[in-house]
Amino acid sequence: MSLPVPNLDDRSFQQLVDEAKRLIPTYCPEWTNHNLSDPGVALIELFAWMSEMMLFRLNQVPDSFYLRMLNLLGVETFPASAASADLTFWAASGQDTARIAAGTEIATSVSGTEEPIVFTTVGDLEIVDPVLDCLLTSAHDEVFVDLTTSVLSGQMTPLFSTNPLRISDGFYLGFDRSLAGNVLELQIRATVQGIGIDPTDPPIAWEVWTGEGWARVTVHEDTTGGFNRDGLVKLLIPMAHEPLTLGQHAGFWVRVVLTRGLGDDNSYRVSPVVTAITARTIGGTVRAEHALSIGEEFLGISSGEPDQKFQTTNRPVLERREGDTIEVVDEHGVALTWLEGADFQHSAPDDMHFVWDDATGDVHFGPRIRYPDGSYRQHGAAPSKSAVVRATGYRYGGGSGGNVGARTLVAPHVSLIGIAGVENLKPASGGVDAETVENAKHRGPMTVRAGGRAVTTEDYERLAHQADPSIARVRCLPPLETGGPTRLLLVPNVEGDDLGVRKLDDFAITTDVAQRVQGYLDQRRILGTSVAYGTPYFQGASVAALIAVLPGRPPEAVSARAREALYRFIDPLVGGPDGTGWPFGMDLNAAAVTQLLADVDGVERVDDVVLFQVDVRNENRRYGDAHEVLRLTDRALFLSARHQVVVR
Repeated sequence: MSLPVPNLDDRSFQQLVDEAKRLIPTYCPEWTNHNLSDPGVALIELFAWMSEMMLFRLNQVPDSFYLRMLNLLGVETFPASAASADLTFWAASGQDTARIAAGTEIATSVSGTEEPIVFTTVGDLEIVDPVLDCLLTSAHDEVFVDLTTSVLSGQMTPLFSTNPLRISDGFYLGFDRSLAGNVLELQIRATVQGIGIDPTDPPIAWEVWTGEGWARVTVHEDTTGGFNRDGLVKLLIPMAHEPLTLGQHAGFWVRVVLTRGLGDDNSYRVSPVVTAITARTIGGTVRAEHALSIGEEFLGISSGEPDQKFQTTNRPVLERREGDTIEVVDEHGVALTWLEGADFQHSAPDDMHFVWDDATGDVHFGPRIRYPDGSYRQHGAAPSKSAVVRATGYRYGGGSGGNVGARTLVAPHVSLIGIAGVENLKPASGGVDAETVENAKHRGPMTVRAGGRAVTTEDYERLAHQADPSIARVRCLPPLETGGPTRLLLVPNVEGDDLGVRKLDDFAITTDVAQRVQGYLDQRRILGTSVAYGTPYFQGASVAALIAVLPGRPPEAVSARAREALYRFIDPLVGGPDGTGWPFGMDLNAAAVTQLLADVDGVERVDDVVLFQVDVRNENRRYGDAHEVLRLTDRALFLSARHQVVVR
């Protein structure tokens, strides 16, 4: 069904007749007979009827024509963007090495007539056999003590050297080669020495050296209870793992550091002790995207005329990668690479430029434009007659359908040697559908009004959304001082319906997104201005509530509904009074929470509500006393920590 179109002219037949009659004294004062029997009035009614038919046809303007009008103003609908996910390939038993080539296709497992959703790996993955050749311990990266001999010989060896233990004391494992993207399994033999901790939540963090600093490693599994029993630690090494020299030992390092010192809650009283550590790889992780890659594709034969258009077989076409372009092969077999541009406005007659429409797949070559003085100018070269036009490669696909859940990408399209299985451990995210015409209708006038320039804070926010569809919310703040940078706070879209599991790391802005927004705004900001990019300050909030349940209602179900309402209300993306995300700078008070809980199905009354501030950067630890109101600054948002709802 087509989208509703605006009523360009709502005048009726009678209004047209009355308007024409009112103009008679001005243009023809000698005409005094305005009765229906007058031939002139009959002509007015005839033309009014014809005008009404024309207005009716005009008001049936299709969406495609509306889009053409927007294109003339330089407003184009946003293309679709592809979702991405980390695919983990598990090595077969007994396999030490394996290789996954870029372009490997992995799909969802479906049944019946449902079409599978296909993801393609964007890089090569090398699963290597690691050699653990150095073990060190150090306090704050100061003095390194070599533990290699004692651990490999089976001696009881404390992992951390200082006493008392301090935050950032570390134990370092050095390998002979990069383990980038690998799943590292450490088999550890330990004794019950590291007492004083919760074995299900040990105060340690695993990190690797990426060349620019120490980066946190995702722990897939840890059965050692914080180095207090024999077990396995499985680590998902990130895609960056670079060499470093520590204590005169060069290697590729993985380390475990203490996150709490002696005297804190859940901290080691003494250092844990190990007697043996062995390492092997059991798989690897690589980035994949919801897109299919096409190699070289024939588009057509050039007629030699200006303003030619060719179309790709598949669409929508995704953002081009390095090497994705258009080639023109002349009659002598010489292939020349042409350059893609946004338009032909500044293209000279000999410039080998083309414009590639993402939504339609159309490839346009330079037009020949006539100017008021009668002269013609070629904007961009035209391929010579009989030349072959081809695409060297491109990707197509994308859309919100690629935001699949965890462990759904499990079906490889080809047999993978040395691989037992594949899965995405986390949900895919980042897939956005192409912009609708309705949204373009609202956005178009704002774009034209601002001239595509970042002048006001609203302009910065609107342009940041345009730069990357994965940006869910933007907050622009004026400079703190004269001549300082404009501050732009970005909130990414976070997929998933379970609002209670959202963490601070989910709202981190990736380097690619930040660079895309910065590059887009650099072309549109006023000369002499600067922009500082970042994310909001996320203030953790925890609610403790005491409620009474209506007779006959299950307390567990009512309590679960109440917690779900709290997580939805106190959320950066879907929270707040209007459900569009918690407003920047708006305080949270117990009265509003009380009213929210009172409206939950099954709640008879709310006896008490208190609010706590939570440090979401430090394991969601509460700090301070209970509050009736939690305050926010204009650059902060609330993020739910663990809520407690007790049923009386």
